[in-house]
Amino acid sequence: MSDQARPGHGDPRVPDRRTCVLRYLLDDWAAARPDQPYVLFENGDSWTYGRLREEVIGVAVGLQRLGVAQGDHVAVWLPNGREGLLTFYAINYLGAVFVPFNTAYRGNLLEHVLRNSDARLLVAHAGLLDRLSGIDASAIETVVVVGGGSAPEPFASVPFDTLCGSEANLAALARPIEPWDNQAIIYTSGTTGPSKGVLSSYLHLYTNAGPDSWPFVTGEDRFLVNMPIFHIGGMGIPFVMLARGGSIALMENYSTDRFWEFVRATDCTVMFLLGVMATFLMKAPPNERDRDHSIRKAFMVPLTDIAGPFHARFGIDIYTIFNMTEISSPIVSGPNPDRPGTCGTVRPGVEVRLVDGNDCEVPIGAVGEMLVRTDRPWAMNSGYHHNPEATAKAWANGWFHTGDAFRRDADGYFYFVDRVKDAIRRRGENISSFEVESEILAHPDVREAAVIGVPSEFSEDDVMAVIAPVPGCRIDCAELIAFLAPRMSYFMIPRYIRILDELPKTASAKVQKADLRKDGITAETWDRDKAGIKLKRERL
Repeated sequence: MSDQARPGHGDPRVPDRRTCVLRYLLDDWAAARPDQPYVLFENGDSWTYGRLREEVIGVAVGLQRLGVAQGDHVAVWLPNGREGLLTFYAINYLGAVFVPFNTAYRGNLLEHVLRNSDARLLVAHAGLLDRLSGIDASAIETVVVVGGGSAPEPFASVPFDTLCGSEANLAALARPIEPWDNQAIIYTSGTTGPSKGVLSSYLHLYTNAGPDSWPFVTGEDRFLVNMPIFHIGGMGIPFVMLARGGSIALMENYSTDRFWEFVRATDCTVMFLLGVMATFLMKAPPNERDRDHSIRKAFMVPLTDIAGPFHARFGIDIYTIFNMTEISSPIVSGPNPDRPGTCGTVRPGVEVRLVDGNDCEVPIGAVGEMLVRTDRPWAMNSGYHHNPEATAKAWANGWFHTGDAFRRDADGYFYFVDRVKDAIRRRGENISSFEVESEILAHPDVREAAVIGVPSEFSEDDVMAVIAPVPGCRIDCAELIAFLAPRMSYFMIPRYIRILDELPKTASAKVQKADLRKDGITAETWDRDKAGIKLKRERL
């Protein structure tokens, strides 16, 4: 073992550098299997491990010439594709910190993350650069431009294609890159407030979906990457498949219409279906090619009633997990879980508690906030960048507070109830927006749904559903209420229904409920009470 790959510690819970640090993984796989494919792109191109290392070193040399050194933060504002993957790996190859930005950012939020990142260099797509006008981006000195054109004044502008060089030109590391070094700063989605920069070590991202967390994914698999590279799902999966010696197929943008075509063209064996993706695929018309694909396993998050029909229709084993950017897959299921709504059970190496507002444990079956900690050092986030108050609050009493409400059954299975801040309270009853959304999505004409609380004239909240129909379908609000009435408690059934062509979402496919709450009850919103529909209150 070379000096640069020696563990330097005696803790058996922390793997050596060669196992979990990107630079050493890339070097070793390129030496061991230079001709094995690592990545297949949407345009039909593919790179072997040998080609990948060559391309990464070329960009790394170019970044070094621009002054990027080990430990520096480099901001990246790119969609999925060749340049996004190369930039991610080249930054880490230098021991610098990858700081990706959501391509939907603009205005105050863009200014916030630019300032928070501590980056002096930004790699950005040309189509996004006009958003730098009118905000304070003075911390950025140089912009590397992907896609032609140049950055506006006063930034120094460098074409991405000029980042090149040979290994002979690569400067040596100042010191070995360690498993606990920061690999990335990943910004939270910002659906409820300013994005927080999650400090993620190499060991955090390795543990997030590594062999200890997802043992059913192996180096023989090819993982479909259909999440954006600035999201934990879009950057974590390429890295952990690199750690396994496996391969990926990189989809530039998720599309239901061309999804199966891409899967068949790239021979993917594993995929991740986040949010409404599984619903979109299920509500597409069945055809004779539904099982004509190579996918064997899929993660469905959250697990809904369509999991069983999805497995039956497409012949794919369904797994589910609970995870978020800050943690490392503490709850994981086996294949095709038969408990509706479960997220699975606690995986080895993790402790989980459900607590009340005072961090006191709640009884089995009761709802409480999920707290998490691991027995492996550095296996979760290292705090929020430049936000000590949020870090201290999240890590109060030595446990990470997820902000998510769960219940646990007597057999140790966990069930997501809601975001703590998204819970709705109507006339003394607590309502899970997630559970109401799940029932609405069971209607065949509903493509996507978000449920929020809106102010009631009787105090507390009324329930409002914002829905988008399946293309070509029309939602009859009264008929939808009749559909829901036998499926849920009377107090959970929405009073208000607003219909949109598509719900507002972040680029990581999360519905922006803050925007829906801000809009509130619009002029076109349907009101069950005004329609004269009365629901019977259940009585014993």
